[in-house]
Amino acid sequence: MNKNNGALAHTNTMEKLSLLIDGLSSRLGRIFSWLTLTMVIVMAAIVVLRYVFQIGSIALQESVIYINALIFTFGVAYTLKEQGHVRVDIFYSRLNEKKRAWVDLFGSLLFLVPSTCFIIWISWDYVAVSWRIREASAESSGLPFVYLLKVVILALPALLLLQGISEIAKSISIIKRRDS
Repeated sequence: MNKNNGALAHTNTMEKLSLLIDGLSSRLGRIFSWLTLTMVIVMAAIVVLRYVFQIGSIALQESVIYINALIFTFGVAYTLKEQGHVRVDIFYSRLNEKKRAWVDLFGSLLFLVPSTCFIIWISWDYVAVSWRIREASAESSGLPFVYLLKVVILALPALLLLQGISEIAKSISIIKRRDS
């Protein structure tokens, strides 16, 4: 009985952690999805300014890159949570829930976790140098915040890793669940 209580407490802790991470991913995904509207408006403004008023703005054009980076960075974990990433579904869709959980668990442990950790490790110095020199746009009228933009290079794999932990917890929970 004591052994079961310990396993139940461990499962509840994993499920709570997973729910917490899922909630964060959902909130970030919903909040930053609104930037798509912002990006469309900025792009429309660029077109109108250029072709109607013959005014070009490097800073405005670069802002589209920043917005796009934020959309992808803060949407990646939400997409993973919603099972929206590309996968070969030929076999996966035919598997039962437990077998899918095993595939998800091994995929996360063998590919997702090492890949995200590698990206963070290999990018750290690149981003740090950008911060150290307060890197700005190469264009004189561009945005002076390239060093801030480069933070997304670390944020994207970190958020993906965090959601991966949630997916691992969910897979373990499904695998441990007794068949009813």
